[in-house]
Amino acid sequence: MSERFFLYDDVEETKTRFVSFMGENQRFDLAITKTDHHYGKSLILDIQGGRFGIIGRDDLDEPGYLEHAFNLNEEDAQELREFLEEEVFS
Repeated sequence: MSERFFLYDDVEETKTRFVSFMGENQRFDLAITKTDHHYGKSLILDIQGGRFGIIGRDDLDEPGYLEHAFNLNEEDAQELREFLEEEVFS
């Protein structure tokens, strides 16, 4: 077996917020982890859907980004976008 090559192996203190809210069509159960590792972006985990994204404020303006990352339709992605704008990136 060859020697393992690490690109990085860091340990960092993080702050994680667990939040659940009901949208118009679905429930969102999220874990939001703030870390310096991703250049100020947050790791957003959809606990029920098993999807995640490394998201910063700039990503919220990217057309189709949340839809793709979290497998959401436009309406549900807009609800998530509004939550993130108001509660995480304000």
